[in-house]
Amino acid sequence: MSTLLANGHVVTMDDHGTEFPHGWLLIEDGLVAATGGSSPPEADATVDLSGCVVLPGLVNVHHHLYQTLTRTRAQDADLFTWLQTLYPLWARLDADAEYAAARAGLAELALSGCTTVFDHHYVFPAGRKGILEGEIAAARELGVRLVASRGSMDLGRSEGGLPPDELVEDLDTILADSERIAALHEPGPGARLQIAIAPCSPFSVTRRLMTESAKLARRLGLLLHTHLAETVEEDEYCRELYGCRPVEYLDELGWLEQDVWCAHCVHLSPSDIAAFAATGTGVAHCPSSNLRLGAGIAPVRAMLDSGVRVGLGVDGSASNERGDLIAEARQALLVARGRDGPAAMTVRDAVRLATRGGATVLRRNDIGSLEAGKCADVAVWRTDGLAFGGADDPVAALVLSGPHRVDRLYVGGEEVVRDGRLVSAGEDEIARAHRLQARRFRDR
Repeated sequence: MSTLLANGHVVTMDDHGTEFPHGWLLIEDGLVAATGGSSPPEADATVDLSGCVVLPGLVNVHHHLYQTLTRTRAQDADLFTWLQTLYPLWARLDADAEYAAARAGLAELALSGCTTVFDHHYVFPAGRKGILEGEIAAARELGVRLVASRGSMDLGRSEGGLPPDELVEDLDTILADSERIAALHEPGPGARLQIAIAPCSPFSVTRRLMTESAKLARRLGLLLHTHLAETVEEDEYCRELYGCRPVEYLDELGWLEQDVWCAHCVHLSPSDIAAFAATGTGVAHCPSSNLRLGAGIAPVRAMLDSGVRVGLGVDGSASNERGDLIAEARQALLVARGRDGPAAMTVRDAVRLATRGGATVLRRNDIGSLEAGKCADVAVWRTDGLAFGGADDPVAALVLSGPHRVDRLYVGGEEVVRDGRLVSAGEDEIARAHRLQARRFRDR
């Protein structure tokens, strides 16, 4: 079965930045067969995308889906205060709540044009089974690609960490469950479900867990992820507890490698950036969350100029209440210019962060661009609405006047969104089920 998407403004995000203002995209067997700007080929079905912008499916490289249950809490807090406020609520999490939260979060992301989502899940209350399985079921139901992580915390408050003792796990439990869930990992091109190993942060994880997690991930061929250098308080914490700065600590642990990417990286020195570039360590840039918590603005222009792999993360919906990756591309552009001037980032730089950038961070060469042989992950936005009026560049209008709901979304050539609505699930039903679960997470 072949499908031709015709007459749209096709942004391929290939190495040459090729765009076809009146282009077409041919999908065959779940893959991009060809793209072009004239003489479209024959196909079994044709979809007219006149007046639409067509991008590769967006790639979100840092999220916490469970946090949709606790939006708008600790509104004026810094990171540590925010976490200490929310940890007791997150201790109520179970598989049913995670499934509802993940459906809501993934639906939001899909409607923003996102086809691949990395979820950093590290909250596993004692005795609660099936939490990761709940979010995996939600991703399969909605039809998006998921990189799920077996995150972890083992450094409780009594041992000098930030999380309460009742939310940390012992090392053997973490490693055993990580290996169990790793059996679900799909290697190779076209994977719908992959697994990463993701200890939470320097202030919630012991040195031994970091090193043992790295050994396990590398034995199993999985990627590694953690939070790093998010706030000045974290910098001070690492100096006090480990006698060095966060990036130096990561280096000591053998975590500056090509199979690692770190969330935030707001407070990096020039030597830190050089170390990331030299080792191939990636970064998930989460500008809205960093602004919400007053953490600062990451030096993304300097990272990109140094050759660091950088992608975009919406981050958890309790520190960025909107799960919208095209809105995050706009935010990335604005904060880069606020930090380093109007030439710091172009519209197409921002789009690249949300597509090719994310794919490189996740070490995937089968997604992130619309090129022959790659997965047919395609996001389509209409440009005939009020927000696009008067614009002479539809790609710039998409980013600068966003956010915008996607009109169509394809994952592996299969429709996930059609006419602005989810194909395999009802948005209203997802919202109702989510509200029922969210009631359990109110302050008592």
